[in-house]
Amino acid sequence: MVSVPDESRDGAAEPVVSLGDVARPGEGASATLVRLVRRDILAGRLPAGTKLAENGLARRYAVSRIPVRECLKALEAEGLVESKPYAGATVVEPPVDDAEDLFAVRIFLEGAMARRAALRAAAQSESGQPDPEWWGTRAVISRILDDGDALIASGEVEGLAELNSDFHDAIAELSGSVSLAGLLRQIAGKIRWLYALNLVNRGIGAWGEHRDIIAAIDAGQADRAASLVEAHVGKSRDSYFEHVGRVGE
Repeated sequence: MVSVPDESRDGAAEPVVSLGDVARPGEGASATLVRLVRRDILAGRLPAGTKLAENGLARRYAVSRIPVRECLKALEAEGLVESKPYAGATVVEPPVDDAEDLFAVRIFLEGAMARRAALRAAAQSESGQPDPEWWGTRAVISRILDDGDALIASGEVEGLAELNSDFHDAIAELSGSVSLAGLLRQIAGKIRWLYALNLVNRGIGAWGEHRDIIAAIDAGQADRAASLVEAHVGKSRDSYFEHVGRVGE
């Protein structure tokens, strides 16, 4: 554990675990830092309006300023951070006003990607020639699902937001579509935020639906896989707006 000064408005706060302790296999320092800062933004530990000064973030996560700069660029591309000349980077407001459009785009993209992933599975079955890249990603999905089940069993559901994103990102990889996956990445950060805002209402119930989706993909059932994903995201959309309505009352 590394102690850092409490400077909450410039991105420094409580002691944190070093990146080496939480890095995933093969994951570089910049990627690990992006994941941690994104997690803290979505969890509200770095709320909207927080100034993300490079020095403060470097102290908070015990890293040099080089991965911090790369991290801020990545989070700006995701729509979680805004950078302005002479003002630096700041956490943006949650994308509430764009929610309807974001969900509509996500339903289309993820349905298309699930369909393609299932078609790839069917092609492998028919040819009898396994695709090592496909199966490598499929193994990652199994670990993601097991990790989510473990979090739910322990009651530590906050981590589901990150694992949910990991699952959907992995489905994008299974699809083999660079174009569709690229489009999804452009709105990934804002989608994660909407999910995190509605985690209590939808998170646990949504998690079990992932196994039905991957089962349809494994079976090569393209229409069913697409339909399940579209319904899955549609339920998240409905739950989100129900939640927003209750909060506004």
